[in-house]
Amino acid sequence: MTQNLATNSATRAVPDDRKGRFATLTFERDVAAPLAVLWEAWTAPAARANWAAPSPSVTVEFLEADTRVGGREVSLCKVEGHPDIRCECGWLALQPALCSVNYEVISSEGVTQSVALVTADISGTHERSRLVVTVQLSSLAEDMEAGYREGFGAGLDNLAGAAERTMVLQRVIQAPRSVVWGAWMNSETLPQWWGPEGFSCRTKRIDLRTGGEWVFDMIAPDGTVFPNHHLYNEVRPEERIGYTLHWGENGPKHADAWASFEDQDGATKVTLGMVFSTAAEFQEAKGFGAVELGLQTLGKLERFVASR
Repeated sequence: MTQNLATNSATRAVPDDRKGRFATLTFERDVAAPLAVLWEAWTAPAARANWAAPSPSVTVEFLEADTRVGGREVSLCKVEGHPDIRCECGWLALQPALCSVNYEVISSEGVTQSVALVTADISGTHERSRLVVTVQLSSLAEDMEAGYREGFGAGLDNLAGAAERTMVLQRVIQAPRSVVWGAWMNSETLPQWWGPEGFSCRTKRIDLRTGGEWVFDMIAPDGTVFPNHHLYNEVRPEERIGYTLHWGENGPKHADAWASFEDQDGATKVTLGMVFSTAAEFQEAKGFGAVELGLQTLGKLERFVASR
């Protein structure tokens, strides 16, 4: 969230005049997306990677991403001609669709620039939501308040835009998480249930691991062929997968996607999320019934698991 600090951060000694080292900053955004969608956009690693860079001149490389209490997220913010900025975020509290608390440590060239406590409060409805972020900032190597105001402001603008083109589907499947994961991340079983009612899959290549891919055609009941290419950038066994969706083999990307798996009283809560590349693609997907078709796909997964 402070990625653009790379353009104005320089390592220097702690100043003698310590006035202004501490600041409390508040950021508010109204978002045209449901509460559950905003929560996923705020916390899911694949979504966070989508909106993290505050401007096109900034590249953010995620080294770690573990969104759970006690987990952390580590990223490098890169701007040509400037030292990398390292951001470490540690999750202290996560109350789904309600509140999150994390610490954030910013450093450059081995010197800590700032430490902050970040509290996010989320509220809303099935139509719109609101995010209020409070940052309690302690500047160390230099005054970081201006950089935080700029970085968080740009990041939250990006977040709001990403949330408004994000689709989230959820289903509780009456089976243990290991079983549901096994049906999903198995090259033989995944093609058997993937897709809406009446659709089938014709696989060309499949390698379900980090750095792997699935090149396949989805075939509609009327015989129409839809080429697909999934590129897997993260696989955390029985927890989460992250991948990108492309229109056919090596075609243009149309979404960043993820699937997460959570225990729920012996059952498994599956969340499937997609941040579409453009608002137009999101609206087009909604228009042809992507929500309903996606829920059908998760229903097929549940029936497949039940039949095993």
